Amino acid sequence: MNTRKMFITLGLALASVIMLPAARADDYNQAIKLTVDQSVQIPGRVLPAGTYWFVLEDLTGNREVVEVFNSDRSTLLARIQTIATERPEPSEKTAMVLAQRENMQPWAIVSWVYPGRNFGHQFVYSKPEEQELARDKHQAIAAD
Repeated sequence: MNTRKMFITLGLALASVIMLPAARADDYNQAIKLTVDQSVQIPGRVLPAGTYWFVLEDLTGNREVVEVFNSDRSTLLARIQTIATERPEPSEKTAMVLAQRENMQPWAIVSWVYPGRNFGHQFVYSKPEEQELARDKHQAIAAD
């Protein structure tokens, strides 16, 4: 199998199983529990396969920082600056956009939108990473 076919096959397989259902905990902080079966990149680090909580930081007036916790929310793993992003239609499920990286790098989480909302959170990567991600193929995924 040539490299291109291998990437396409791997990408389709990953896109179909990367996320197991996400649990919703609180509408105010938009907490979602996300389980990934492959490593994924967020700004500043790679998260290995596992379960994570994505939560809006609880600061009055600042809804632009997402915190990532381990599966039991006992350890803060990352604080990610975001900018607002918009969907044309709200979804009943958590909506995420992932960038398919080249050279066997993990997929990168580009943005996520909490269920029932039009506005979400686009992660802010460094300029070189943003330029690279802009060239990568993006895949929209919905999780329960």
